[in-house]
Amino acid sequence: MAGEVRGFDPLNFVQKKDVKKMDVFIHYAIAAAEFARADAGLDVTPEIAPRVGVYIASGIGGFSTIEREHRALLKGGPRKISPFFIPAAIINLAAGHVSIRLGAKGPNSATCTACSASAHAVGDAFETIRRGDADVMVAGGSEAAITPMGVGGFAAMRALSTRNDEPIRASRPFDRERDGFVIGEGAGVIILEARDLALARGARIYAELVGYGMTGDAHHLTAPPEDGNGALRVMQLAIAQAGIAADQVDYVNAHGTSTPFNDRIETLAIKRCFGDHARTLAISSTKSMTGHLLGAAGGLEAGIAVLAIREQVIPPTINLENPDPDCDLDYVPHVKRTATIEYALSNSFGFGGTNASLLFKRHDG
Repeated sequence: MAGEVRGFDPLNFVQKKDVKKMDVFIHYAIAAAEFARADAGLDVTPEIAPRVGVYIASGIGGFSTIEREHRALLKGGPRKISPFFIPAAIINLAAGHVSIRLGAKGPNSATCTACSASAHAVGDAFETIRRGDADVMVAGGSEAAITPMGVGGFAAMRALSTRNDEPIRASRPFDRERDGFVIGEGAGVIILEARDLALARGARIYAELVGYGMTGDAHHLTAPPEDGNGALRVMQLAIAQAGIAADQVDYVNAHGTSTPFNDRIETLAIKRCFGDHARTLAISSTKSMTGHLLGAAGGLEAGIAVLAIREQVIPPTINLENPDPDCDLDYVPHVKRTATIEYALSNSFGFGGTNASLLFKRHDG
C-alpha cells in the first residue's frame, strides 16, 4: 500500500536519451522545478544566473536505481553496473540537474535530513537570500522510495499502516485507530525571491516566508522526547524570527504522520507552544490525503501552507473518525474550511531528531 504517482511521463520533462541516466526522484524534481519556474514567470538570464540558486533535498535519493544496479551486480558482477549508477542515485544530483536545466549558477546544495529535508532546504534557501548570497532560490525536495527495499525497510520498523484492506482510509492522523503512515512519493518545489525584486518585476507573490526554525532532539534515533521539547522549540524559533506573538498564527500544517507516538507528541508540543490559543488554532495533516513523502514532505507541505494562505482555505484532516483523547485540538476533520489566514506554520520532523518549522505570512501587496 502506497501513495504512488500515477500517469507521470518523464519524457514531458527529460529527453529520451537521458531518462535512464536519472533516477525517478530526479525526474520528479525536474518536473516540480519546471512547474514552479513557469508559475513564477522566472526567466534565468545570464545576467541574473549567478544570483539564482537551487536547494533540492531528498531523504533517500535513488533507491530504485540502487536496487536495479544491485541486481545487475549479483547477476553479472561489477562490470554489469551502469556507468550512470552513481550520478543517477546520489541525492544532490536532483539539484544539479535542476540548476543545469534552469541555468542557475548561484548556491547549489542538497539537504538529507530524513523527513525534515525539504523543509530545511526551503528554510536554508530563505536564509541564503537573507544573507545576501542569492536573490532567487529554487527550493524543495523530491522522493521516490516506493520500492521493495523502501517499503520493506519501513515495514520492518513497524512504521507503516497495515490497513491494506482499505488504503484510502489508512492514513488517519490524530485518530485513535491510527497505526502508521502510508508511504508516498513525488516532489514539492517553490520559488523564493527577495521581496523588492519580486515586486519590481511584477511577480505573482503567493505569500512571504518570515520565520524559520531548526532544532535537534538529542534523544532517540526514531522517537521524539515525551515532552515534545524539540518540536516546541522549533516552532518558537520560527515565530520569534517573524517577530509575532504565538496567538497570531492562524493555521498549522502539522507533521501529523498518523503514527501513534508522533501525533500525540506533536499535539503536546502545540499545546505548550500556543497555550490557550491552541484550542482555537486550526491544525491539519495533509498527509491524510497525500501519504508521507518522506524527504519531499516538507517542500510539498510548505506549498500547501502557502496555497492555504492565498485561497484562505484550510485543508482538512480526512479519516479522523475516532479522535484520540490525547489529540484533542481542532484538526479540521473531513472537509476543508474557509478562514482568515494571516500566518501559517508548517512543521516537519525527521529521524535522528531533526526538526524544522516554516512560518509564512499573507502578502500585503
